[in-house]
Formats: sequence, C-alpha cells, structure tokens
Amino acid sequence: MEIGFIGCGNMAKAMISGILAEGTFTKDEMIASGPSEDKMNQISEQLGITTTSDNIKAAKNSRIIVLSVKPQMYDKVIREIRDEVGKDQIVVTIAAGLSMETVERSFGKETKIIRTMPNTPALVGEGMTGMCMNPYVEEEEAREVRKIFESFGKVEIVDEKLIDAVVGVSGSSPAYVYMFIEALADAAVLGGIPREKAYTFAAQAVLGSAKMVLETKEHPGKLKDAVCSPAGTTIEAVRVLEQKGLRSAVIEAANAAVEVSRNM
Repeated sequence: MEIGFIGCGNMAKAMISGILAEGTFTKDEMIASGPSEDKMNQISEQLGITTTSDNIKAAKNSRIIVLSVKPQMYDKVIREIRDEVGKDQIVVTIAAGLSMETVERSFGKETKIIRTMPNTPALVGEGMTGMCMNPYVEEEEAREVRKIFESFGKVEIVDEKLIDAVVGVSGSSPAYVYMFIEALADAAVLGGIPREKAYTFAAQAVLGSAKMVLETKEHPGKLKDAVCSPAGTTIEAVRVLEQKGLRSAVIEAANAAVEVSRNM
C-alpha cells in the first residue's frame, strides 16, 4: 500500500475522499484501520478502500502512515505499531499539542515525521493545513505529502514553533466563524428574514468575503474600507463592532487556543 490511515474518523475520511477525487492514489493503494470491524466494513463499502481492525497490518503495509487518532491515543497506538515501522516509512501526524520530538521519542528510533494541522473544512474540500517536517524527511517526500493535503484545501509550510499559532488561526477558527455566521443570521431573523434564508445570506457573505481576500490579495482593511460609504450603513455597523470589541475578542480567543495547544 502507498498510504495507510490509523484511525478513520471524519478528518481521515475527508482526507481519503480528497485523495481519491484528485487521483493522488487509487483505492487499491489505500488502507485504513479502526477498532470497530463493523464501522471499518461500512467505510470500505462507502469509499472502496481496504480496511482492517488491525493497526499493525495498516502500518506494516503502508509507505506513508497517517496517525489520525485523538492526541491522547497516540502513545498507545505508536507502542502498538512501532516495531513494524521502518526507516523508509513516513509518519504523518494530525494532532494538536504533540511535537515531532515527542512522537519520535514514542517510536524510540529515528523516524521520518511530518507534522500537520488541518481543519474541518477539509470535509468540503476547503481545508487549511499547516505543515512541518523533521530532518529525516527528504524534499521529494515532503512535496508528496503536501500534495496529499492540497487535495482537500490549501497548505502552508511553517516552522514547528509556529504550529500552535496555526491552531489558533485556522485549526480552531472554523468554530469562531460559525459563531459569527450564527450571530449574523440571528440579526437577519430579527430584521424579518426567515431562519433558513438568513443562514444562506450570512454564510455566503462570509464565503465571498474570504474569497475576495484570497483572490484579490488586497489587505482585508482595504477591502473593508471599499464597502464603507461615508455616513453609510456599513461604517455605522463597523463603528459598533469596534465599540463592542470584536477585534480584541477575536485576538484574545485565538491566543487562548494557542496557549492551550502549547500546554497540551
């Protein structure tokens, strides 16, 4: 096998779907493992890949191993598979709070490790992933793994010391954005728009605004200013957001996520 997933929750399934959609690997080149044989059989039927309840089988037969279990399960899973992982295999992690040094220490030997921090919009092909690698990973191997993550979104290479900041700005931020969309929709309902239409208006406005930032490359402040007519409705709304501390609240919230990630 080319790539194996140990753990097959929502993030792993999103990754597998993206990989298959892009043709990075074929169904025959992928394997996934999980503790529930019934669930793995369902995933096999759904995605068409090989599945197993045996983590060792998935690790032993994969050139790239993605550890897609919860952070608290890493040590247990690594102790289970480490004797089967060779020096030429690549281990990809997707857990917050676990350094490459910590993961390598769990393996007890020199191991090629690529640490990533994706986010849940990967489920709809619009993920954002921060990625770093240890010195054992070759340039071509890093490019190959980057291509995997680009199959369901965007990727930026960062120093490992910045991964905790990645958690704050993209790993956790979908939750902040959902709260903003929810609040904006509530305001629309207050203004008389039916709830279902309110969510569409709010979500599309956020989606379009994000696309403007990415595609125009303009500073968000400049794009904001372009919407604000003198003495108009938008600048009045912006005044209230500033008065109520939106900017400070977002900065403090993201920083809180960063601190938790650093202390995990």
